Amino acid sequence: MKVAEIMTAPPVCVAPHVRLAEVVRRMTGSAVGSVLVTEDGTLRGIVTDRDLALRGMGGGLGVDARADQVMSRDVVTVEAGDDLQSAYRAFRRTGVRRLPVLDAGRVVGVLTIDDLFLDVFRRLADLLGPVAWSVLREPPGPPSETGA
Repeated sequence: MKVAEIMTAPPVCVAPHVRLAEVVRRMTGSAVGSVLVTEDGTLRGIVTDRDLALRGMGGGLGVDARADQVMSRDVVTVEAGDDLQSAYRAFRRTGVRRLPVLDAGRVVGVLTIDDLFLDVFRRLADLLGPVAWSVLREPPGPPSETGA
């Protein structure tokens, strides 16, 4: 399976000059824990909820500070066409929770630890469905309305 098959796309992106108040609004509105900082489609950094807490508020910056003042600049990335195993290795090697996904140098998505968990859960469900059928002699799915 390829990274592009389970990544979140499109990613939430902001320009380097965007104020932190807007960064927080976009993160909240999209229910994400990070935004990618891009300029002309090129990745410049990432701002995570942790960056906002530690470098932003913890660093004495206010909501008028810019994204490029708190972003992490050394960002580990994966390619959209990479096999998921390379993403697993990148997560293990670096300890990050989010990997921006690139295609020919352009930002196309984000792969998160949560995306990998969901993929694992889907695969387990695919395996367990037939096992449940053979063991329980019941078809997979919700119970019937008769309670039987």
